[in-house]
Amino acid sequence: MPDQRQLLIASPRGFCAGVERAIEVVNRLLEIHGAPLYVRREIVHNKAVVEDFRARGVVFVEELDQVPDGQVVVFSAHGVSPEVRAEAAERGLRAIDATCPLVTKVHQEIVSHAAEGFQLILIGHAGHDEVLGTMGEAPDRITLVTNVDDVAALDFPPGVRLAYATQTTLSVDETTEVVEALKERFPGLLEPRKSDICYATQNRQDAVKALVKTGIGHLLVVGSKTSSNSRRLCEVAENLGVGSSLIDGVADIRMKTIRTIPMVGLTAGASAPEHLVQEVVDFLHGEGWEPREVVTLEENINFSLPSELLGKQ
Repeated sequence: MPDQRQLLIASPRGFCAGVERAIEVVNRLLEIHGAPLYVRREIVHNKAVVEDFRARGVVFVEELDQVPDGQVVVFSAHGVSPEVRAEAAERGLRAIDATCPLVTKVHQEIVSHAAEGFQLILIGHAGHDEVLGTMGEAPDRITLVTNVDDVAALDFPPGVRLAYATQTTLSVDETTEVVEALKERFPGLLEPRKSDICYATQNRQDAVKALVKTGIGHLLVVGSKTSSNSRRLCEVAENLGVGSSLIDGVADIRMKTIRTIPMVGLTAGASAPEHLVQEVVDFLHGEGWEPREVVTLEENINFSLPSELLGKQ
């Protein structure tokens, strides 16, 4: 084993602008209204973030019927269907929308295309909160596909106008394969004007590819199992022949897996807090790996808060 082991840390990593915005929404509402504060589903898909908020009086509910009358409720970063919005309005709940603006963009595309008479194909993962909300915009017009096999099974009548959209947190490479299969089957398919895959998702996947090129023997991804984009980071490494581990934090590191690996990579999903990354860095530094950042680009994107919260402290 070499005397000097290395821990190569991907940059960019961790929180994206949409996650930062959603977390700030909840923080700001806790300051303004105090606890309890109700949030429909996990505000972001990260165990540590959710547990921290829960300890501070945030009540996470699956559906709005668990929210008492007259309360404030936050919609998570993953977006909700029109049905959920209507239910909140009918109940007289004060809904604050923390949906990521990039998810909102996909919703708007779906609504626009449906109004123009298109049948829609959504590339995404069944049951994911984002997919459920997006499909709710036009449930009678959207067909969900996840892979190339699903594309082969599609059956639309001749002459139907088709458009596609994607979940924002998918693997760029795998989505490209599905899109190519769709175009081959349906040459007139209408594409989004700009890729629906989130800038941060793509940047973090590109950063993993850069780590793989340096020769890492294993990739640690800080993120929760419920996080789609975190799982995709693992898949990117594994598709390039490098093993990976999805960890919520230091306690999940399997030392027997990495102990003999001289060069380990580290990144974090878009909903994983930086302090968890730093705890992993400190732990592995103590175990003999010398940390070094590998920067592929600098991110400087920010999203403004919902209008109801602007200027409020």
